[in-house]
Amino acid sequence: MSAHGPHGGVSVVICVYTEDRWEDILAAVSSVRAQSLPALETLLVVDHNPALLERLGKEFKEPEDVRVLANAGPRGLSAGRNTGIAVSRGGIIAFLDDDAVAERDWLRHFTAGYDDPLVMAVGGRTEPVWSSGRRPAWFPEEFDWVVGCTYKGLPRGKVRVRNVLGGNASFRRSAFDAAGGFATGIGRDGDKRPLGCEETELCIRLTRARPDAVLLIDDRAVIHHRVPAGRERFAYFRTRAYAEGLSKALVAQSVGADKGLESERRYATRVLPAGVARGVRDFVLARPGGAGRAGAIVAGVLTTAGGYALGSFRARRTGATFSVVEIRAAEGGGGPS
Repeated sequence: MSAHGPHGGVSVVICVYTEDRWEDILAAVSSVRAQSLPALETLLVVDHNPALLERLGKEFKEPEDVRVLANAGPRGLSAGRNTGIAVSRGGIIAFLDDDAVAERDWLRHFTAGYDDPLVMAVGGRTEPVWSSGRRPAWFPEEFDWVVGCTYKGLPRGKVRVRNVLGGNASFRRSAFDAAGGFATGIGRDGDKRPLGCEETELCIRLTRARPDAVLLIDDRAVIHHRVPAGRERFAYFRTRAYAEGLSKALVAQSVGADKGLESERRYATRVLPAGVARGVRDFVLARPGGAGRAGAIVAGVLTTAGGYALGSFRARRTGATFSVVEIRAAEGGGGPS
């Protein structure tokens, strides 16, 4: 299958915001350029950082397969992604975190999913790369979403899902024609409070606009995501869990609690109790970290619930909303779908 292929080729969007991740950014781009199925292009979208924009522009001045551009919208990850979508040329648009590297067949597995014309999105599996060299003994796999990775409880293999996870995901271009872009005012903004769920909201909106749409996760499409030392600490775990609760409240306000919390109910009633039971068992068997993992799951649930309760109260009181933009292809952008 060629880079352009029957689907119009794949554009890879990597949103970047800080020079602190310079080496990570270069590694992410290198992993895209080493794909067994070449990308049509790699788009580096710089989030309101003129120094980084200039430096990357010099770094990738020559290569024709890498384009560097500024976020054309408000500060934040959602607007950066929308900027990349608007100028991209591929029929499929893939997203890669700026501190992750993709395995060689990442795009090949993504692209294969679109052989079915009803498939509108394909996500992959994200593995943590711990800065300390190993998972902290207390850190439960059920909460790997805290560090942007695939968590225990997600189905394995190639399966239908409600939503893909944004740092390792792809969409058919026509998905954005049907549903619009990522909502601004809900996702991450640099190093500020680590809100999220913008891809969840988009996927729910997409399936409402296209009820026949199929969304998949193929866990053969693997990336490795770096977890910095600060995110291996319990203080970050708690902060991120609280922010997730706030974000989920915004999503539920937008799309309704039935869809907004559909997957979370199964996770909370089946996956997490099983995780607590394993932690208690490991503690009884004197295995390292058992009590810590059980305690972290309980703390994570309570903190997320607290964030959700406060977020719901604020949303009801203020009528909080966020903006969904229509994606308009820039000149030279917008490939076939």
